Amino acid sequence: MTTTAAALALGDDALVLSHRLGEWAGHAPVLEEEVALANIALDLLGQARVLLSLVGDEDELAYLREERAFRNVQLVEQPNGDFAHTVVRQLYFSTYQHLLYGQLARSEGEFTALAAKAVKEVEYHRDHAEQWTLRLGDGTAESRRRMQTACDALWRYTGELFQPVEGLADVDPHALEADWLESVTSVLKRATLTVPVGPRVDGWTAGRGRQGVHTEPFGRMLAEMQHLHRSHPGASW
Repeated sequence: MTTTAAALALGDDALVLSHRLGEWAGHAPVLEEEVALANIALDLLGQARVLLSLVGDEDELAYLREERAFRNVQLVEQPNGDFAHTVVRQLYFSTYQHLLYGQLARSEGEFTALAAKAVKEVEYHRDHAEQWTLRLGDGTAESRRRMQTACDALWRYTGELFQPVEGLADVDPHALEADWLESVTSVLKRATLTVPVGPRVDGWTAGRGRQGVHTEPFGRMLAEMQHLHRSHPGASW
């Protein structure tokens, strides 16, 4: 049961962020980013399929569950916003995911094999976000303003990343948080951005995605993601 809970949480994280990144198809600022974001989305979708298959039928879990049954953190469900917003969301989450899978890859548990493969993929995701953070943060006055706005807006959702997840006994959330703060702080400072201050979990705004409590944009995203499957039940391609 604990393995199921962990697989669902990590699988939902990957599934939801994959869909968010997929929304950039046809809208990315340059063609190269169209390909890069699509590749990251596909990596995450692959992770989601493996993880959700440990729980049950991956299609049913993705397309037939109600909003309150999803266990993803609230960070990954936040809308894309402008490109700076997407970059910061990716920096915050991929840094966490890279450190998490690094810990799991060194363990001897249910997720060791998955983590050993995924950590290599996520290293690219993190590097991609870092390079864009440096480029935009230390770029023009306008790009820096947008990056700082995104950093401040998404900071409140990061505390939830370090809440213990049932079934991940091999993960040290305190070490994970300390390493995440060190890594993200280093990148933001090199990008000439100000590291946000204050609590990262403040009431309703963050902290209960793992319990099925989500932010308003998630319901709209889920309706779009599930529309085709629900409209044609039992259809095959």
